[in-house]
Amino acid sequence: MCHESVKKVELELQLIGAALRSIADEMGAVLIRSAFSANIKERRDCSTALFDRAGRMIAQAEHIPVHLGALPDAVAAVLEHGPAPDDVFVLNDPFAGGTHLPDITLVTRTSAGFAVSRAHHADVGAREPGSLPADSRRLDEEGVVIPPTRLDDTTLESLVSRMRNPDERRGDLRAQLAAHRLAARRLDELCARHGAGRVESAMDELFAYSERLVRAAISRLPDGRFAAADTLEPADGGELELRAAVTVSGDEIEIDFAGTAPQHEGNLNCPLAVTRSACYFVVRCLTDPDVPASGGAFVPVHVHAPEGCLVNACAPAAVAAGNVETSSRIVDVVFAAFGHALDVQAQGQGTMNNLTLGNERFTYYETVGGGQGACPAADGPSGVHVAMSNTLSTPAEALELSYPIRVERHALLLGSGGRGRHRGGDGVIRELRVLEACRVSLVGERRLTAPAGARGGEPGLPGRNLLNGAELPAKVTRELAAGDVVRVETPGGGGFGPVLNGH
Repeated sequence: MCHESVKKVELELQLIGAALRSIADEMGAVLIRSAFSANIKERRDCSTALFDRAGRMIAQAEHIPVHLGALPDAVAAVLEHGPAPDDVFVLNDPFAGGTHLPDITLVTRTSAGFAVSRAHHADVGAREPGSLPADSRRLDEEGVVIPPTRLDDTTLESLVSRMRNPDERRGDLRAQLAAHRLAARRLDELCARHGAGRVESAMDELFAYSERLVRAAISRLPDGRFAAADTLEPADGGELELRAAVTVSGDEIEIDFAGTAPQHEGNLNCPLAVTRSACYFVVRCLTDPDVPASGGAFVPVHVHAPEGCLVNACAPAAVAAGNVETSSRIVDVVFAAFGHALDVQAQGQGTMNNLTLGNERFTYYETVGGGQGACPAADGPSGVHVAMSNTLSTPAEALELSYPIRVERHALLLGSGGRGRHRGGDGVIRELRVLEACRVSLVGERRLTAPAGARGGEPGLPGRNLLNGAELPAKVTRELAAGDVVRVETPGGGGFGPVLNGH
């Protein structure tokens, strides 16, 4: 092939790749702008992606890390059912392609593969409003369990009738459907412009390109085996240990969780898909963060965990907190293992600080940002969502307009970041007053153990939960009366390097 022909092929590949990423981004924009709940339209707790006919992820919008690395399992689960061209599949079962029950996934066929969306719904019918109970012990206590199911109008109505605020649930699901219709239309246009065969060939090359870039970056890491351990804080007290051993060999990485605690009676368990997602996030951060976001970037990373352990739980284990809290700790422990060979940042807040409020009339869910750990060259940012979360904070105006809740205070918790040559980011104070009787569920971590500093840096302050000034546990569900104030103080990030000159 002559030089000009090669350049033309390369240019077309770039154009098709950019178009695919643009379609995934536009799917996300349609979903967010069409959604009814504050959790999706304000906090943007949703993700969108495109897959090829073989079920490989080709393009994704840069949304929620814990969603995106787990989406291939959802597509694989749907493929087992032989989806027809006009089928819409819905699922949330963590043991059949999902993460935790509030994350509802839709999968549809397109002219070049599949479109996928995942959105965190503010309620899916659990015994506690918001479907994130602090004390659940079985999956069916956390809401409606949806195995891969063909979605039609009858099924949709049956599902939302078992959830609180069915109008809002219906609206959010229809917003997801609108995103899928957009994806189908845009892919039809792309195939008409370039030809279906060229688009599918470009998908193959984009997948392979991401794999090549990540393999090249891994090959620059030092070979060896590096191990670390960390703990979680279960609702019934004590500790649950996570152990991770990272082996770097040539252009591949193996991450093994042998020695991690068995799955427990609470809800900090997580399916293997969530564990993989957290591991992929860490490897991407340490290798090539700007690599085109496709499943090819995951191919050189192999994740192993004993069946029935905390990070590879078996049905019918409760998993509500595993997706949000255990995933955050997996990130911490895998970074710590790599820290024996590389300079990695100090620990961030290590929690999503999950807060749900609601009754039979309304449900509201949010996560609260905190401090990020300092890195070798800079202080950690303050008041941000760390690691596996990438959401926004609900604006006070939107929150107070839509719910019987008043924002009393939303501010940085100054001085909560760990000291060091570079200081950890500060956590956040979030105070909400409820204006009618409801229930609150709080699910957080890093209340007993502080986020650690790195290379001599000091730890950040741990977080706190309070109700009307009285201390609450890290994980708790309570009845609230009108006028009660819930206060969440989120952890600060650890500092990096020893303190210099007393600063």
